Amino acid sequence: MANNISPQAYVNSAARLGDNVTIYPFAYIEGDVQIGDGCVIYPYVSLMDGTRLGKNNNIHQGTVLAALPQDFDYCGEKTELVIGDNNTIRENVVINRATHSTGKTIIGNGNFIMEGVHISHDTVICDKCVIGYGTKIAGDCIIQNNAILSSNVVANPATRVGVAAMVQSGCRFSKDVPPYIVATHNPIEYGGVHSVILSNIGISEDVQNNIAQAYRLIFNGMVSVFDALNQVRDQVPDSPEIQNIIQFAEESKRGLISKM
Repeated sequence: MANNISPQAYVNSAARLGDNVTIYPFAYIEGDVQIGDGCVIYPYVSLMDGTRLGKNNNIHQGTVLAALPQDFDYCGEKTELVIGDNNTIRENVVINRATHSTGKTIIGNGNFIMEGVHISHDTVICDKCVIGYGTKIAGDCIIQNNAILSSNVVANPATRVGVAAMVQSGCRFSKDVPPYIVATHNPIEYGGVHSVILSNIGISEDVQNNIAQAYRLIFNGMVSVFDALNQVRDQVPDSPEIQNIIQFAEESKRGLISKM
């Protein structure tokens, strides 16, 4: 299908556009940019060099994609921001491309990124995440599938948020938020599991109970995380979700957030 490109938009002749792309007036698109089929680029969007957009993404007014990294280590290398398919990126979002050519900033598929979000260099947002109003995610973070970061969350550098975790509004964290939990308060702490979120991604009630039991051992016990994980192995029925919790904790370099 033919593209619908406003004559009032600036589209560099070197940019590569798929089919059925809509570009509204006053959008700005540099040359080293790829836009997949079915994307909609609203007014005053800037797609800078290094932008790689998949299919059926909606990019709303005032957003800047592949902005230069706000990193003192950036020395002008050719770097990328890679975005998958079916994402909605709302107004005034800024996403930085990677610092070095060996890395990438990555946004997966089916994410909803709300107004005023900033996602820094080399961060990975996986699939089906919700990033709330005004949230700031620093460099080298990883946000795993189905995670929810509510409004005005601050994720400090190199932190991780696990699968289907929810970070409540206004929280700030410098340690990892493990899978399937609700993180709350400042200083941030473990606030239990959220049965609605877990049910929505197909986790059965029995497994939800096992997840809650695992976190009682991790957060409410009087032992180290290492010993608590051994207790989880011994006492909690195994499942992919329990293995995910164990693996996430064992791979943590920043440590886990605190218990209540």
